[in-house]
Parts: sequence; structure tokens; C-alpha cells
Amino acid sequence: MKKYDVVIIGGAIVGSSVAYYLRDLGFTGTIALVERDPQFAHAATTLSCASIRQQFSIPENIRLSQFTLGLFRRLKEEFGPEADIGFRENGYLILATEEGLPVLRANNEAQQAEGTDIVVEDAQALAKRFPWLALDGVAAGAFGRSGEGWFDAHAYLQLFRKALRTKNVDFMHAAVAGIERQGDRVTAVTLDNGEKLEAGIVVNAAGPNGGKVSAMAGIPLPVEPRKRSVFIFEARDIFPDMPLVVDPGGVYFRPEGSVYITGGAEDEANEGPADPNDFEPDWSLFEEAIWPALATRVPAFEAIKATRAWAGHYDYNTLDQNAVVGPHPEVSNFIFANGFSGHGLQQAPAVGRAIAELVLHGGYRTIDCSVFGYDRIRENRPYRELNVI
Repeated sequence: MKKYDVVIIGGAIVGSSVAYYLRDLGFTGTIALVERDPQFAHAATTLSCASIRQQFSIPENIRLSQFTLGLFRRLKEEFGPEADIGFRENGYLILATEEGLPVLRANNEAQQAEGTDIVVEDAQALAKRFPWLALDGVAAGAFGRSGEGWFDAHAYLQLFRKALRTKNVDFMHAAVAGIERQGDRVTAVTLDNGEKLEAGIVVNAAGPNGGKVSAMAGIPLPVEPRKRSVFIFEARDIFPDMPLVVDPGGVYFRPEGSVYITGGAEDEANEGPADPNDFEPDWSLFEEAIWPALATRVPAFEAIKATRAWAGHYDYNTLDQNAVVGPHPEVSNFIFANGFSGHGLQQAPAVGRAIAELVLHGGYRTIDCSVFGYDRIRENRPYRELNVI
């Protein structure tokens, strides 16, 4: 049986960030990074729309994304002169009806308090800024003039993975089959290839499988996979100034080179956990909900051609759609990095650093993640993020 000071379950962006910052902050112990899908063919990281925003409703989520934005700004300094993730800083535009306007303004107050460059403009101002946009039923929109946009998720992940290859981290290409626990401590992780890893600390960074992994340790965690379909379409007109637009009904769209990406029509209130093996996009969403919304919001999108699609899984926190971060209050060497509900890609570096600080210093030093702790799960006390996309 191999012995490790830290075993991280999940080797995509969250788990890789934890390992990276452990080493970056000077942790000299042994680290195992366990990943069942080493090609990341079904990882939430690589199947996401790879966007970053500061338009959240609670300050802690804004701060987590701001940390990652700072990393983007110093990418070449951090990872070397060749580092490039293709960051397109076109912003987010979140539209609201008259009914949704109070929430939009309240969210913007929280964002302004954190120093963001996000403005709320009425329909007349938006029409002047974006002439291609139809604003029927829209009272206002919140637009990120800087600090928001999208990037290449694969390149982003590979920066961390490449850096870890020089930092004495053992990569384990296997699935977790079991977790051993003795009283208030987890002691070992068993892999499906028969290996057993003795563990001083276990970090659950298993993405959509986070609830399943936690259950192996006898710990309930309300995190489950939720399927999200993403569609690519072509249109005759290209709008280089187009941000990622979120319609009041939830449909989003943004440019991707010479084509467009869209999604967001799932009915969260009535959906359940996804089949872990189901990665087939739901084309009925495009035909019945997305296309009509696109044509209404952008008249040039009345004539479009859908070309392909993919589906990925969110690690969805059914309690409050917010991350669960930090140690279990009783099983203190079991640490959560789960339940990001669609914003894990943009928040992973900050959470990775936060967990590294917990391991090294016993507390948070850069961003206080206490509000995301497990106590709220145990007490059924939601800390709800209102701006989930």
C-alpha cells in the first residue's frame, strides 16, 4: 500500500488547482492526483462553455472569480512566456424584464461593492450599444465592460497539468472504488485497479461524482450530475462586439470565432440527476426553446444553421447551487471542493489556493471560504447564489 500525505480525488481543473497551489505555497509532502478519465473526454472542465464572469449575487463568488481573473492577467508570468488560453474579454450581458429588475440591481450593488466594472443600462442605452439586439420585454441589462469573457478550457487545464509534471505529483489513472474510514478520520482510498492509497488527507474534487465519492466515506453531500446541452450554430452575420448574452428566460449565446455557442434551456425546477453515462445532447431543447429565443432576441438569428452539439455534466449542489469548500466538521481530514453548479472552471484556482492554505496553515489567508463550509449542508441552511447560468 502506497502512503500519501494528500490524496486528491479528481484530476481536472479543481483537483489540479489544489495540487498546484499546494506545491506553489511550499507543501513538501507527497501528493497523489487520482483521475478516472485521463483524456478528460467527459470532464465538466472540458465540456463547459469556458467562461468567466463577476456577475454573481454574493460577494464570495465574485471574489473567487476575481482571483482567477488576476491569474489570467499574469498568465505568462505564472506559467511561462508561451502560456495562452485565448481569453476573449467581450463581457457578459445579463438581461432582465421589469419583474427581474430589482434582483438585477441588487446583484449589481454587490458587484459594485467588490470593485467590478459592471454597469446596468436601460433598454434605450443597450440598443445604442448593441444595435443588433432586439429588446422586446427587456427593462435593462447588466454589462461587464471588462473582466468577463471566455477562453480555451483545454489549454487552461493543460497549463496546470503540465506545471504539475515538474512538481513531484503522482498521477493515478484510475477510478475510486472505496474510501476507508476509522472514526473521525478517513485513512485510505481504494482504486478500481486494486491499488490502495494510505491517505493523511483526502480532498474530494470529483466534480459531478462528488456526492458519490463523499458517500463512500459515509458522508452525505447533496451534489449530483445534471446534464447540460451546448449547441453550435452558424449565422450569416458576425457581431464582433457580442458579449455572452443571457436572455431573461435563461437561454445564453455567444460568438466562438465564425460560429456561435448557445444553451441554457434546461428546466432546473423539474429535472433530476443525470445518468452518469448520458452525454447525448438534447436536440429538442434547441428546436423547441433555444431557436425561438435566439430569433426573438437577435433578428439576424431567424435564419441559422445548427451544426453540432455536445453535452456535459454540472456538479450541481441541490441545496443552494453554491460550492462546498473546506473540511468536514467531524471528519476533519476529508476536505470538500464540490458542488460548483456550473462555475467551477472559473473558480478553481481560488478554491485550489484556499484548500492549500487550509492544509498548510490551518485557515484561509487569501479568500475566506468559510461561508461555503459543510456546516450549512448539515444544518440544511442554504447560502443561495441567485445568478446561476
